[in-house]
Amino acid sequence: MKRISRRRVLAGGLAIGGASILRPRPARAAPKIRVLTNWFAEPEHGGLYHAMEAGLYEKAGLDVELKQGGVNLNVMQLLAGGEADIIMSYDIQILSAYEKGIPVKAIFTCFQFDLIGLLTRPDVNSLADLKGRKVYFSNSGYSTYWPWLKKKYGFTDDMAGPKGPNLQTFLVDPTSAVAGYITSEPYAIQKAGVKANVLVFSDFGYPAYATTISCMDKTLKDRQAAVAAFVKASAEGWKSYLADPAPANALIKKDNPEMTDDQLAYSVGKLKESGMVTGGDAAKLGIGIMTETRTKASYDFMVSSKLLDPAKVKLADTYTAEFIKDVKVLP
Repeated sequence: MKRISRRRVLAGGLAIGGASILRPRPARAAPKIRVLTNWFAEPEHGGLYHAMEAGLYEKAGLDVELKQGGVNLNVMQLLAGGEADIIMSYDIQILSAYEKGIPVKAIFTCFQFDLIGLLTRPDVNSLADLKGRKVYFSNSGYSTYWPWLKKKYGFTDDMAGPKGPNLQTFLVDPTSAVAGYITSEPYAIQKAGVKANVLVFSDFGYPAYATTISCMDKTLKDRQAAVAAFVKASAEGWKSYLADPAPANALIKKDNPEMTDDQLAYSVGKLKESGMVTGGDAAKLGIGIMTETRTKASYDFMVSSKLLDPAKVKLADTYTAEFIKDVKVLP
């Protein structure tokens, strides 16, 4: 039956007897997705910021709210509590959360390799050379890369030291090392006038992905279409951000006024140079791809390091490539 609009009734004088005039249905609201990042706005979130600023999420029929994380903000806890629909996390965190009873899954990864590594003085060219020296890092390292360093290189807990809010410990102790992201801490070291090497863990076999995007199982079950649209738009956002970061960077600076143009340029340069977004499996399978081989490597590492009970957690429970495998946004 062809719908007769109110406009046609009024304009054409059509009579509908005693029946009510049919009114147009109100426009259906776009699905709302609340996204929480893992830190203050920065280029490491650039793909999502580009998708927001360029209208890719809107074009995909979504109403996305992008919130920045911050100091001592437990994004996994907020996800479990219903304060966010999608979060930035990492695969090791997801495995640990699932073991604790949080039914969460990774749905794609922003970075094919972890950005984390150790900054050392120029005389140190290998992680093995650091055995016996002081290594400063944040608390999260104890449940992620520190067990890997201990197992692979014989590091001991007496080497560990707390990383402060700045790099002062590394600056005053030239024999030490400090954990940092290749897109951030090396820039700060350069600004301080100190030369340093950056030993990136992934170059030495550390298996973890980084900035994996995850959500609760219930969200995947109840909102499949919205999740699929979000994944595709985000992958497209990352490709476009690396090609032209200016629009997203303006939005990043708006959310995080502490971010300078020099820092933005440095970080974007490192993202391109390192191939964190476009390298590895992403080069052939598309930006954001997660594979069973890689996810199993992280799973096996955690089991062998006694950080995960395989009786409680199965690999297939903690990630799905369903939403990213056919997107294939190639670099």
